[in-house]
Amino acid sequence: MRFDEVWHTLLEELDASSSEALTTPTSRDRFRVTDVQEHRVVIEFVDGKARPLQREQFETLFRRIADAEDGFELDRLPPEADVYAAVLGQHPELEIGEDATVVREVERSDDPEPANRTEPDLDVYADALLLVDALERHDVTALEDAETETLVNLYTLCSDVQRNANDLRTDVSDVLLERLSHDRPVRSSYGSVQRTSRRTRSLKDDETVRAVLADAGIDPDRVTSVDPEKVDDALAVSELTESDVYDVDEREYVRKAEVDDERKETRLQGLKDQLAASDDDEADELRAEIEALEARIEELTGFESGSRFRSHSSAGR
Repeated sequence: MRFDEVWHTLLEELDASSSEALTTPTSRDRFRVTDVQEHRVVIEFVDGKARPLQREQFETLFRRIADAEDGFELDRLPPEADVYAAVLGQHPELEIGEDATVVREVERSDDPEPANRTEPDLDVYADALLLVDALERHDVTALEDAETETLVNLYTLCSDVQRNANDLRTDVSDVLLERLSHDRPVRSSYGSVQRTSRRTRSLKDDETVRAVLADAGIDPDRVTSVDPEKVDDALAVSELTESDVYDVDEREYVRKAEVDDERKETRLQGLKDQLAASDDDEADELRAEIEALEARIEELTGFESGSRFRSHSSAGR
């Protein structure tokens, strides 16, 4: 595990359980987490004494835990440092042993619990399945050898997926904005996002700008064309504010910060393998959906029904 990932996961866990009382493993002192920041965690003992715990110290302890095959022995910690172990132990992949003598890494399964599959009534879902079918049946690594009809179909499907996926991304972004703060990114299995802002501005109408400049003792003819660069020069030598001559629009949005392509590829392959090897009713229903989809593909796009995925599935039955 990278410590950057460990740290942000730990902060999320502490945010969610900040009201819970914790106990240091060796000195048995009780305390609570009172503040979670990007570079430190602030705690308060039951006697009211507050203490900041620095990220760098957590990283040092984590490195020692990672290097220890059977866990890091807590009696090797300096006096009063066991509080770092108590806090770090709140991470879901780290734990303090029952005898409170070691802190170690624990394995956590990334595979989600089985869930009932449903077919969402979304354009992007249908378009994505159509595109997957096309990609499985055509060699896109040699597009120059593909037939014109195939290229037209691929281009059309890619365009539809992009448009509909962007619509869904916008809807998701609107909800995420209510849940994200500016101080740190939020991570998931496939990547992370963070809240940021984009600032744009546009000049007000010429009459307004010229009148404001004249009132400030600036000859409007200096910016006859109301050129933004000339206006900025005028602002630099006057007491006018930016909002006097610009309509400023600042909007917040969600920016993609990281993508774990390896994780995505592993999960997708796992879904294929799971379907190919399964004999239960749910897998049969999904195979039926795929067959129905292939019929739709032939009807809507003129594609021939794909056989690769179905043959893999049949082989596992």
